[in-house]
This record gives sequence, structure tokens and C-alpha cells, in this order.
Amino acid sequence: MQSILELNTNNTKARIMRLGGNAARYALLGLLALTTVFPLVWMLYTSFKSNQEFTLSAIALPKALRFENYAHAWNTAHIGTYFFNSVFVSVTAIIFTVIVGALAAFVLAKFVFPGKSAVLAVFVVGMLIPLQSVLVPLFSLMRGFKLLNTPWSLILVYTAFGLPLTIFLMESFIAAFPDSIMEAAIIDGAAMPRIFWSVVLPMTRPVIATVAILNFLNNWKEFSFALVFINSENKKTLPLGLYNFLGAYTTDYAGLMAALVIATVPILIIYLLLQEQIINGMTAGAVKG
Repeated sequence: MQSILELNTNNTKARIMRLGGNAARYALLGLLALTTVFPLVWMLYTSFKSNQEFTLSAIALPKALRFENYAHAWNTAHIGTYFFNSVFVSVTAIIFTVIVGALAAFVLAKFVFPGKSAVLAVFVVGMLIPLQSVLVPLFSLMRGFKLLNTPWSLILVYTAFGLPLTIFLMESFIAAFPDSIMEAAIIDGAAMPRIFWSVVLPMTRPVIATVAILNFLNNWKEFSFALVFINSENKKTLPLGLYNFLGAYTTDYAGLMAALVIATVPILIIYLLLQEQIINGMTAGAVKG
């Protein structure tokens, strides 16, 4: 009887310790989630406040929902123009990055040639190059090609800087494909271009989603190259447009928050739609063979 009581007591203690550990873990995760979500919630309800309300209290809820802040940001502050410029530049750069990166990754993953390891190493090193170190040389290059103050100056640069990570992830992903798939396609009479477009590329959808969202995030928020390469007001991207809300002596906080919400919504929508494929792509692309 005593041993049974001791066993029950030990089980109760173990259950209490397990519940306590789970409670502490959930509390920590809840705190981390709160610190992540709160800035987004604060930005959202602040976008409906007036500048006077923001000055009196930055944390307080708005007394009334001022939807005119969004109309002001979209029309008066020309956020609509900057928004569509960013969409065009970011999406076009992603298309080029995915196509060129997939072709390079396919060759590096499935073909053997002299210097293959060196080529792959060069692309990996490309992920370590800071943007600021090549800003001046790229400015001179774009001026020589007469691409300054055009969207193509940003598209080409964003594509180049997106290729190292894209090739690194896609090469690992494609290398895991069984060679028997390609061999079967070759036996059926398919040429290499047909194998790439009809067999390999459709199978890389998870990692394509991953590199697309990662590059979209980088392109969407990029500021330095856009500031140096673009001068015309009607060709500026969204980060430059947000900078216009910051004056030397005053700041339009209400308009800035509304513009930030407009800039954040596409990122959230894309991530929510592609989150499962993004996680699968990152998991598969992070492990060799």
C-alpha cells in the first residue's frame, strides 16, 4: 500500500512539473508573439488617428476612425504611384531572379564540369557582400549604360543581389531529385530545355515560393539603391515615398502610419498564401543530399 501511495505521489509530482513546464513555455511563446504582433496592431490603429491625437498620446486608441488618412496617403502623398512602382520593380526582378537562378541551379546540381565547386563558391560568397560596398561602382556602371533614373537600374541590381541566395537554395533542392527522373525524360526523347521547363521547374515550386518571398521582402523594403539611382518623383519606389512624410521640422505621423499599413499588406498577404510552401522550401533547401 505504501509503495502504491509513493507511486501516485511521484506521478502527481511529475504531472505538476510537466504542467508547470508547459505553462512556462506557453507564457514565453505568448510574450514573444505579443512583442511581434503589438507593433503591427499599434501601427494599424494609429493609422486612424489624427496628428494631434498622436502627439497627445502615441499609445492611446483613436477617438474616431479617420479613413481619410488612407485617402490622403494614397492620393495627396502619391503613395499609389510609389506602390505600383515598387510592385513593378519587385515582381519583375523576382521573375528574372527565379528564372536565371533556377537555370544556374539546375546546371550546378545535375551537371559535372571543371570549376563547378568554384562557381558555386562564388555565388555563396555573393551573399556576404554588403550593399554599401558596391553602391558607388554600380552607380558609375548604371550611368555608363544610361540606366539611371529608370526602373531597370533597380531591377538589374535586385536580380543580381537575389541570385546568390536563390541559387544556393535551389541547387540544394534540385540536387535531391533522383537522376532517374531525368533519365526517364531523356529516354522519352525530351531535350534538356524541355526537361528543365516541364519536369524540373514544376517540382521546385516549394523552393520557388521561398526564394520569391525572401527576394520580394528585400526588394520591397530596399532604400539605398532606390535613393541613389532614382531622381524623378513619378519613378520613386515605396520606401522613398514613405521618406517624404518625414519633414525637417514636422512629421505627418497619421499619413505615415496609413502608408506603412498600405506597404505592409502585400507582404502579409503573400506570406499567408505561401507560408506552407515557404517552410517546406527552406527545410528542403537547407539540407544537402
